[in-house]
Amino acid sequence: MEGIIAQITPFLKLVVISMVPFVLASQGTMLGGRTGVFNVAQEGIMLVGASVGFLIGYQSGSLLAGMIAAMLVGAVFSLVLGYFTTSLKMNQFVVGLALLFVGIGLSTLLPKLIIGVTMQQPTVPTLKDIPIPLLSQIPLLGPVLFNQNILVYLSIVATVVLWWFLYRTRIGLELRSVGENPMAADSLGVNVTRWRYVASLIGGMMIGLAGAYLPMVYTGTFTEGIVRGRGWIAIALTFFGGWSPLPIFFGSLFFAGIEVLTFRVQVGGSLVPYQFLQMLPYIATILVMVFSFRRSRIPGFLGNNYDREKRSLA
Repeated sequence: MEGIIAQITPFLKLVVISMVPFVLASQGTMLGGRTGVFNVAQEGIMLVGASVGFLIGYQSGSLLAGMIAAMLVGAVFSLVLGYFTTSLKMNQFVVGLALLFVGIGLSTLLPKLIIGVTMQQPTVPTLKDIPIPLLSQIPLLGPVLFNQNILVYLSIVATVVLWWFLYRTRIGLELRSVGENPMAADSLGVNVTRWRYVASLIGGMMIGLAGAYLPMVYTGTFTEGIVRGRGWIAIALTFFGGWSPLPIFFGSLFFAGIEVLTFRVQVGGSLVPYQFLQMLPYIATILVMVFSFRRSRIPGFLGNNYDREKRSLA
């Protein structure tokens, strides 16, 4: 029995480590979507968050400063999205795609401007594990859940807090009402515009932090394309999870498990071509979307802009 636990513990720990960018990006997407703002720029925001987070962490010598910078970058992108869609009533999908390409471009430009073109990228120290006293000594669960880096704990806490906020508080109900029926919410005195901006802002900060997690935990440096499609998978995860925090969390564990399993099989010298193994997370995404899309509970006003003046004239 001890031998089995010793073999499975490292795998499960890697799954929990790998779930964090999925959780943060998906919960950020879900939060904005709950007010009707559908952000499709996750891949670009995560890339620029990874780039800026690494650069600030490297220049300042502080990973905390890098994480804060990544969150601020995500906030800026979300405010831009909010301004063009909520204030100027522009198409959310078009604006999101524009921000996606801006993020991708900035993520490659900034390191070249600040560090230059080098044979070897500089590195930053990765986040260390913080064992929780007593709990980390529990067999199997201890190393997997209670001996992790700070962002693992943060992602779990954020999931619980978001669930409690959305389904157990009055202001959470207000936020959800904005994404379901903004006209009814507006008639009851709910500030639709404010909620859209606030939810998008917090969601963008989470997406930016999800990007910074990759160089600060996985590689210790920034490389082009480090996000590797996780932003797109985050969108699929929000549909898979029915735009609800807890199902999204468990869906993130599922996709993280596939990612870790793919890596383990590839490293283990499988006869299967590695290109096919790299396709597995995206194949799983398509299959999940096919079987879960019709059952997914989508916010009623998702992707639409609310115009109070047109409503009053209707």
